[in-house]
Amino acid sequence: MILALLGIYSSIRYNHGKRVAAMYAGLLFVSFGSMSFHATLKYTTQLLDELPMLYLCAISLYSLVEIDKDIKFGLKLPAMLAMFQSAITLIYIFWIQHPAFHQAAFGLTALGTIFYAYKRLVQINPCNKTQRALSRAHLLGHIGMWGGFFVWNIDNIFCHQLRSYRSYLGFPFDALLQLHGWWHILTAYGSTNCLLYVHLIRLAWHKQDQLFAVHYYMGMFPYITTVQPKKLD
Repeated sequence: MILALLGIYSSIRYNHGKRVAAMYAGLLFVSFGSMSFHATLKYTTQLLDELPMLYLCAISLYSLVEIDKDIKFGLKLPAMLAMFQSAITLIYIFWIQHPAFHQAAFGLTALGTIFYAYKRLVQINPCNKTQRALSRAHLLGHIGMWGGFFVWNIDNIFCHQLRSYRSYLGFPFDALLQLHGWWHILTAYGSTNCLLYVHLIRLAWHKQDQLFAVHYYMGMFPYITTVQPKKLD
């Protein structure tokens, strides 16, 4: 939640655009859903944990496609994305209640986002400063997402063994082997850096390469500041 709030704060304070603020708000929604599910362990809140991931990815895709100040596709693109996500939501709730379906739908939307992120990266031809910031966000995003995916699978495969190891270690060292918790931490960090990557591409697209700086609070938590903010949309 803190990472999402940092993103919302910087995007609003420095007028980086409503689309950027919407991305970080989507991450905040994901955080709230995840917290609600683990606090209640109910199916309804499980949906709040899983489905917002799809919506966040769709918002990121929209921000990359509609990257210009003037809206190119009008209401057609958001309507298409909303219809697709609504269909996935209804199918997942009432018909195919299997994690593989959710993962496939998320993967399809993520592929579209990755494609447009690469396309915009080629088009902007960033300066060295922006390229370094993009590379760092890209690297940390991969470390967070793939690292989280790795520990999540380890937790699923070796659940019983890890439980016995945690009992042996006791408090507070048992937290080191709470791999499901580490999965949430790593994927939240990776997701934030992925959004930062999109955020940077949008700023560079609008020729603001020299007007912004990426800071890492305590060397870890990223947020963007600008010297001479200029409203994007």
